Amino acid sequence: MEKIGVVGLGIMGAGIVEVFAKSGYSVVGVAESDAAVSLGQSNLAKSLSRAVSRGKLTDEESSGITSLVTWGTDFSLMSDCDLVVEAAPEIMSLKAKIFSELDSCVKSSAILATNTSSLSVTSIAEVTSRRSHVIGLHFFNPAPVQKFVEVISTEFSDSDVVKKVVDLARGLGKEPAQIADQPGFIVNKLLLRYLNHAVRLIDDGISTRDIIDSAMREIAHFPMGPLELLDLIGLDTSVEVLNTIYDDTGIDTDGPASGLTARVNIGELGRKSGEGFYTYAQPHEPATSQDDEGKQRVYVELINAYLASACEMRDSGYATEHDINQGMKLGCGLPEGPFETIARVGSDQLPLN
Repeated sequence: MEKIGVVGLGIMGAGIVEVFAKSGYSVVGVAESDAAVSLGQSNLAKSLSRAVSRGKLTDEESSGITSLVTWGTDFSLMSDCDLVVEAAPEIMSLKAKIFSELDSCVKSSAILATNTSSLSVTSIAEVTSRRSHVIGLHFFNPAPVQKFVEVISTEFSDSDVVKKVVDLARGLGKEPAQIADQPGFIVNKLLLRYLNHAVRLIDDGISTRDIIDSAMREIAHFPMGPLELLDLIGLDTSVEVLNTIYDDTGIDTDGPASGLTARVNIGELGRKSGEGFYTYAQPHEPATSQDDEGKQRVYVELINAYLASACEMRDSGYATEHDINQGMKLGCGLPEGPFETIARVGSDQLPLN
């Protein structure tokens, strides 16, 4: 592969542009408007400037990366790309429209990839005439930094296409997990189930926001409490992912907790709206709690369910212990993977009490 296209130039899309350009690929970045293109250029410039200020790039290297990128609003600019990665918002109708247009204007041998974090890659492939050449390529944010990548195949995927994309991801310095199409894939399925469970503890009157977030930061040593993380992801985005998972599994606890949907319904979407489980008029400070017994109870409840979900995923044959561990560490920034936790604690000690 020599030339890469990226559709959608928000923070994620611009990050994907940077990843490929840093590896020496010629990249075409396309968005729906001149304003969106300008935003993508700005996002790339800011990221490269930070890298230069931290000594990770020289000015010359930064300029070289920028010179490899062409920008525009016309899909025909990507006609001779070998791979096009779509990084538009998580709206199926929008992604379907994009893939239909790409199918008609990008050369027939090209691979079309979606960066979706939870939507059906199969459904996206079905709107094209090249279902065997459509694949999921899910980067984590920020794409230039995060090492884990999910490569998602469908029942239509050509094995050579899958291998090419896995090899490409490795060549980018990423650690890919090759998995089949399933809502949420590895990371978001495990993560959103865990976050949803935390909200249910509040809904059921079992615990409070401060106890829950303190427990998972202080005892599990997770980088953020689950409710802080929901605010960062966006409560509306979390509800959409959970609905996708629930539609697939039919398991009641996979449906979004009432405390999530209630906040979304009144416009409390997290950091992006200024209020979610926390308010953001002032700089956010992590919650604390002196209720040690309550924190231990929450930790046990959440970690047991999280580990059980990881074991269920492994036992189904969907993903290996290695890929699950790497996904949760590299994709979520957790201090250890679930099977590393099990090995440390001892499986004979589970569930914890």
